[in-house]
Amino acid sequence: MNAIYIAQAAAGQQGDPMSMLITFGLIGIIFYFLLIRPQRKQQKELKERQDSLKPGDKVVSAGGIYGVITKVEQDAVRMEIAPSVTIKIAKTSIVSSTPKEAPAEEKK
Repeated sequence: MNAIYIAQAAAGQQGDPMSMLITFGLIGIIFYFLLIRPQRKQQKELKERQDSLKPGDKVVSAGGIYGVITKVEQDAVRMEIAPSVTIKIAKTSIVSSTPKEAPAEEKK
């Protein structure tokens, strides 16, 4: 008789499957907003920055090479890393860039 009561108590503790589904759904939504969405936004900004490269921009490659863009091709750029030293690298390997500096206005 006690075994029946124990079996019923164990069966009653399983919980509602709908509440478990809601919990997993909430975890998925939190995961999306904290991890996936910011990463997609960052990738989109990087892609836009890579597509807007132009000669004169100072860039850093994924390998840590600093240089100035001299020529932009379809999928690659020519980058001057030292006087008279130019290398060709893929646009996707550029991780940061700063636009060509505009002439500084004189302060009066």
